[in-house]
Amino acid sequence: MYHFMDQASSFSNIGHTKKDLQNRLDAVRRNELQYSDADCVISYLAVKMVIDLEFFFEYILDENDRFGNLFWADSTSCSDYGYFRDILAFDATYKTNVYRRPLVMLVGVNHHKSTTIFGFGLLGDETVATYTWLLRIFLVAMHSKMPQFVVTDGDKAMHKAIKTVMPNSVPRLCCWHLERNVQTNIQDRNFTRAFCSSMLTYMTVEYFELKWKNMVLKFRLNNN
Repeated sequence: MYHFMDQASSFSNIGHTKKDLQNRLDAVRRNELQYSDADCVISYLAVKMVIDLEFFFEYILDENDRFGNLFWADSTSCSDYGYFRDILAFDATYKTNVYRRPLVMLVGVNHHKSTTIFGFGLLGDETVATYTWLLRIFLVAMHSKMPQFVVTDGDKAMHKAIKTVMPNSVPRLCCWHLERNVQTNIQDRNFTRAFCSSMLTYMTVEYFELKWKNMVLKFRLNNN
């Protein structure tokens, strides 16, 4: 940045700020996947298909012929989804990898109440089109078997993609984000504890509605 200042005599003459430069560098890092790395990934996954006959992967290139989106799932993931597809949850690890790309894990819960992984997606961005591609490829890998419920973090692009690709699946917000919403909007620890207890306890619809009504009255939230 100081090099530009020396060339232009002052910061005001540069035409962009330090933040603009940082944003540009971030965009380059996010969109650029080295060809050597991409080749290694594809070669590795191709070998996995030889070893694991039910292994599945798919990828696309962007308009500049760069690595765009990638999805993969092994035979165990595909088999588990066949048994435990009641709930499909998205766990997005946002830009924590070296390429600063969204890494999405598609997971569920097995009969031991443990997390089971159905597949992974390394995405170029978080648009409706990209999430739509991910869900469609996921269903191809899973032989078009639809989940009953889809749990997300409330991302609008993801929600639209679910409505398009899985119209009969019921979308749900994850418990963690519901709790965070309560903390942000109500700001009452006692209510948050009561809310979480009700949310995580099995009960009939009728009993929950009665308990909810009593909670609203107890914490004087009638006008919220």
